[in-house]
Amino acid sequence: MTHTVLMIEDNANNALLVKRILTAQAIEVLHAWTGESGLQMAVENQPDLILLDLGLPDIDGQTVATLIKRMPPLAGVPIIAVTAWPVETAQDMVKAYGCDAYIAKPINAKDFWAVVQTHLKK
Repeated sequence: MTHTVLMIEDNANNALLVKRILTAQAIEVLHAWTGESGLQMAVENQPDLILLDLGLPDIDGQTVATLIKRMPPLAGVPIIAVTAWPVETAQDMVKAYGCDAYIAKPINAKDFWAVVQTHLKK
């Protein structure tokens, strides 16, 4: 079974790294550059997992996560926050906004894949 991951990320270097890691595992990657386009893509494509940058240019990641969790068809989709925030701040935000986990930037490919894999299996 092929999994689909929606990545909402405005940094081209991070997006490229994430895409390389996931496509190497035969995962289809959808990429939205903004929170607004990410919400639209989430509704249209019903991904298996959402990777969400918390610092987006238009809508902050917390708002995006909250909106996704309120949409019945998407409520069960795991959301992993991807952020350069300090660990404690990131952990607090993950809980406060209903994300399922977080991945620290800069991204470590091995750690990143371990977290993604765990949440794709749910």
